[in-house]
Amino acid sequence: MEETNEIRKRHKGGRPPKKIRRSNDIRVRLTDTERFLIEEKAKEAGMLPSTWFRQAAKRAKVISRLTPEDLRILRMLAGMANNLNQITHLAHREGLLSVQKRCREILTEIDDTLKYLNKDDRKS
Repeated sequence: MEETNEIRKRHKGGRPPKKIRRSNDIRVRLTDTERFLIEEKAKEAGMLPSTWFRQAAKRAKVISRLTPEDLRILRMLAGMANNLNQITHLAHREGLLSVQKRCREILTEIDDTLKYLNKDDRKS
């Protein structure tokens, strides 16, 4: 009798405890198409959709939304493009040399603005 009690203490049975216990969840709303795409990608990778989703979320790179400053710069860029278009029209009428300097200035401004918008922290 004593021997069977020892065996029961050593062999509790059942599944061993998990090393990582996932106790939190996030609800995500998906369209039918989004769900289908996620399930297909998980299937191709040989994973469960939840596992695929967790790994995809860990590797994702997020691009922040445009700030009011970024929007202001984009409006300025549109204005510069409009100015360049007007100068090009003027150059066709009056000759290229008369507006060459102004064109170079505007192109430099546009280039600087585009470099700002494409800086490293905005890249995907």
